[in-house]
Amino acid sequence: MPELISPSPHLHASWLAAQRECDFHLDGGGLGSDDEVDSPEGFAAWAERLRRSSDRTLPVDHGRVHATYWWIVEGDTYLGAIDLRHYLNGFLLDAGGHIGYSVRPSARRRGLATWALGAVLHEARVLGMDRVLLTCDPDNEASIRTIEGNGGLLEDVRDTLIGPKRRYWIDL
Repeated sequence: MPELISPSPHLHASWLAAQRECDFHLDGGGLGSDDEVDSPEGFAAWAERLRRSSDRTLPVDHGRVHATYWWIVEGDTYLGAIDLRHYLNGFLLDAGGHIGYSVRPSARRRGLATWALGAVLHEARVLGMDRVLLTCDPDNEASIRTIEGNGGLLEDVRDTLIGPKRRYWIDL
C-alpha cells in the first residue's frame, strides 16, 4: 500500500533506480542543478534540504519558495514525489503552480498521482489555503485526468518561459 513520507536518505538506491528510468526531470522532487545526489552523503544533504524547506523560519534559496515535499513509497521502494509550495512567486503563478508531482515510469497507471494529489490537497487545507494552482503540459493526458479528477478547473492555456502550460485551479 503506498504512503507519503518525508524525503529520506535510506531510499537512495531506489531513488537512483527511479531516476535511471526517466530521461527527463521529475516534477515535484525539488532537485536543483547544484544538488549532488550520486553519493550517499550528497543524497542525505539533499533530503535534509527538502525537509527544511517547509520551515518558514528558515530562508529559502533565491528563486525558491517554502514547500513541503513528500515521496510516494511502498515499503522501501521510491515510486514518485509530490510537493506543495506554500505560496507562489511570479514564475510559479505563470508556469509552475502550487503542486508538482511525478511518478516513475514503472509505477504509472496505478492511480498513484491521483491518490497523492488528493492527500496533498488535504494538507493545503491544513495550511489555510483556499485554492491551489496546478499546471501541466497541454499534451499530458495523464496529468489532465489527475488534475480534473481532483476538481481542477481549467483557467487557460498559455505560453510560459518553459513552454505552453494548461493552468488549473482547485478550490479547497
